[in-house]
Amino acid sequence: MNNIFANKKVLVTGGTGMIGRPLVDLLLERGAVLRVVSLDPEPNLPVGVAYLKLDLTQFDACREACQGMNYVFHLAGIKGGVGIGRKQGARFLEGNAFINMNMLKAAREAGVERYLFTSTIGVYPDAELFKEDEVWQKPPHPSDWYGAWAKRFGELQCEAYYEQYRYKTCIVRPANVYGPFDNFNLETAMVIPALIARVLNGENPICVWGDGSVVRDFIFSRDCARGMLMVMERYYECDPINLGTGIGATIRDVVEAICRYAPHPPNIEWDISKPTGNRIRLMDVTKAREKVGFQAEYELDQGIRETMDWYLANKNRHATNRSNLFT
Repeated sequence: MNNIFANKKVLVTGGTGMIGRPLVDLLLERGAVLRVVSLDPEPNLPVGVAYLKLDLTQFDACREACQGMNYVFHLAGIKGGVGIGRKQGARFLEGNAFINMNMLKAAREAGVERYLFTSTIGVYPDAELFKEDEVWQKPPHPSDWYGAWAKRFGELQCEAYYEQYRYKTCIVRPANVYGPFDNFNLETAMVIPALIARVLNGENPICVWGDGSVVRDFIFSRDCARGMLMVMERYYECDPINLGTGIGATIRDVVEAICRYAPHPPNIEWDISKPTGNRIRLMDVTKAREKVGFQAEYELDQGIRETMDWYLANKNRHATNRSNLFT
């Protein structure tokens, strides 16, 4: 892989989070000079990484974050599981929109050379296979409504900046990401970290929404971070690119894998009366493979086992204290 990061000053917003933290490690391996911004009360970053605790909904904070940077990986935002994005619709819409708008404006004005915007699988309308050029054919799925529109707006802002200023960015749309440094707070966590926390904290039986047949494209966080590096290096175009496995796994697959590696496996119950979102959500990863040579390396079992090991080692200090605010 061509290394464009050596001795470059690189900002990672959300760099203490699930994707940001492995991205920090990978950038350090490539010789980058790193700055991380988040609101994490316990950043736990490697020695030599500069940390700023800033609220990126404020433009002055974004300007401070971007000052002197060569490259920016913008990952920070608000996320949550099925239902949270509707109950907290204003926070999801306004928070993400302000963060995205302020960061790109600040980066351009600060003379940042390369900028990566992190979108989401949630921008896609209801379909079984998500192809990059089909996003605007329909509205996003209602379960992702407010957060998805904020991310769609962020992608439009990237396009607008290129058209008006010729300020080019790159855009990635990660699938359902999981891994160490995730948010394991049961009030706001996504499906895999929530299930891991429940099982490893001894819930028995464990009741899971739906019948387990829902299919998702789950990508391990380190794979996703590696894909971001490859896109920044090899496909610096204002043209969205999916980062996923392209391989479906059911929620039943996930639950059974977690229980298989649990010290005390619980009984599993299914509640078919509860909402589960889209029936199938798979990424078309053709562009990622053809344009940058990206292919996910972690299989689901391996990724879940590493995530569970990390949670057990960190749950009393870090894992259960995270919220969904600007991770």
